[in-house]
Amino acid sequence: MRLNDDRTSLRHFAWFMLIAFLVLAAGIGLRDPWPPDEPRFALIARQMLESGQWLFPHRGMELYSDKPPMLMWTEAAWMWLTGEWRGAFLLTSLVSGLGTLALTWHLGRRLWDARTGLVAATIVLMSMPFIEVIRHAQIDPLNLFWITLANTGILLHCLRGPNWRMYWLGCFAAGLGVITKGVGVIALLMLLPYVACRARAWPGVTLTRGDGWRWAAGALAFFVAIALWLGPMLATAYGMRTPEYLAYVNDILFRQTAERYADSWQHEEAPWFFLGVILRGWLPTWLLIPVLLPRWRDAWRLREPRVWIPLAWCLLVLVFFSIPRGKREIYIVPMLPMLAMAMAPYVLDLLKTRWLQRVAFWITVACGVVFAAAGTWALVAAPKVARRFAEGYELDGHGQALWVSVMAVGACFFVAAAGFRPRRGVAALLCGMALGWTLWPLATYPLLNQNQSARAVMAAADEAIGPGGELGLVAWREENLLQARRPVAEFGFSRKAADQLAAARAWQAADPARRYIFLNDDALDSCVVADKVRPLGVANRVRFVLLPADASRPACTPQPVAVRS
Repeated sequence: MRLNDDRTSLRHFAWFMLIAFLVLAAGIGLRDPWPPDEPRFALIARQMLESGQWLFPHRGMELYSDKPPMLMWTEAAWMWLTGEWRGAFLLTSLVSGLGTLALTWHLGRRLWDARTGLVAATIVLMSMPFIEVIRHAQIDPLNLFWITLANTGILLHCLRGPNWRMYWLGCFAAGLGVITKGVGVIALLMLLPYVACRARAWPGVTLTRGDGWRWAAGALAFFVAIALWLGPMLATAYGMRTPEYLAYVNDILFRQTAERYADSWQHEEAPWFFLGVILRGWLPTWLLIPVLLPRWRDAWRLREPRVWIPLAWCLLVLVFFSIPRGKREIYIVPMLPMLAMAMAPYVLDLLKTRWLQRVAFWITVACGVVFAAAGTWALVAAPKVARRFAEGYELDGHGQALWVSVMAVGACFFVAAAGFRPRRGVAALLCGMALGWTLWPLATYPLLNQNQSARAVMAAADEAIGPGGELGLVAWREENLLQARRPVAEFGFSRKAADQLAAARAWQAADPARRYIFLNDDALDSCVVADKVRPLGVANRVRFVLLPADASRPACTPQPVAVRS
């Protein structure tokens, strides 16, 4: 009987993973990297493959020290395996997302049972922040996977142990999280509620005696993972001892980690910022929390560590990221799998209630009405906001195809509601979300890609300079260099635009007949001859232009001005 149950649970899990794959992989190959982060990481990964320099990421000619190179390594590996970068840049996020779901299922199965694990994984998949993160090629999906792996290893040891190998694996994964984004260390906060539960003699907590060296080996595993990159990087940087590489070490080890946490200089928000993020964006997940509060209270009274250790960890993570001034919505996404782990045992019981099914059904209908009405209004009435949006993304007309796509998402919810009816409202909501999330990228990526990726602008520049022309980039963005159709000259990324333009003019003067300057038109100065500037188009609401040699006045001392072509 147990063997049949195991086969059934594995079959259910396999179907779930197939659905998750279809939802998360939808649109891969239909678009190029989109700003702000995707073109940067794809560009760095491609440069790694071309240069063979793996320890020190470069953005163009400059060292890139904002983030460790783990994501860029994986993207470069996918590019090498597939032979191209257009679809490969999203594969790390896809695999990380599927891996996170598999770990959530496995942890729920080990702590509770297979059905609970499947519910926990479903809660994660149905959460909007998870879909949004996995759909983009940023560092956060890989970081989410490492933190979930670390949490899984630590919890299986602390609640189903002793299992020292899983504990060491968890600590090692936390170290990999550190060399991915720097915040992988938050996984180790899981040990704090474990220690508290153990001190209060909660049942179900792993007890060990005389194993101090095994606990300490977890710290060793953590630092060994970090040393895989840090050791060779430091040895090489201090061996070269150039100002550029020493500045890289200082920036990535201190300014981008401890200093950024203690004295944030970007994304300043109020201490309660993440509460608003959860209420506004963690739909429909947070809607279950008020219903679950009495059950979590009962779990506290029963001293249930399988609920309260993951839940306490979520609270610690929330506090950790609320302390610094700099905050972004994406920071707390690693909480999702552990929050789902605390919710899943009770959601199983809620699924049997009639009221939850009916509420979920009417939420499904409401989603259909909202999307269908918004799309119809934008399509038929063509309000100013719809026209402005279409103009910003250079869509034909007032973006009719985009608004039809919005209406189609609404239709997905209506179809799901009609198919499952109120009696199976939760299934209707899940089906509508899955259909909508699958349809949206398939319909919209081809519409938005030319503008979002700067592909059209770079194609226009390549055509404008002719077969023998050379292009120099000024005040450029990563997508410009990534999408360039031929080798280009660039004069630094972090330098002031005026300094880049001065260097570009000197470069152009050496061969004025063949060399052209490509730049953001905000960087135009008073030495530009306005009627000689050639407009190239708009990408991501930024206008780009081309300067032939006669578009700059000779012997002119420039002053920055706002010149529009």
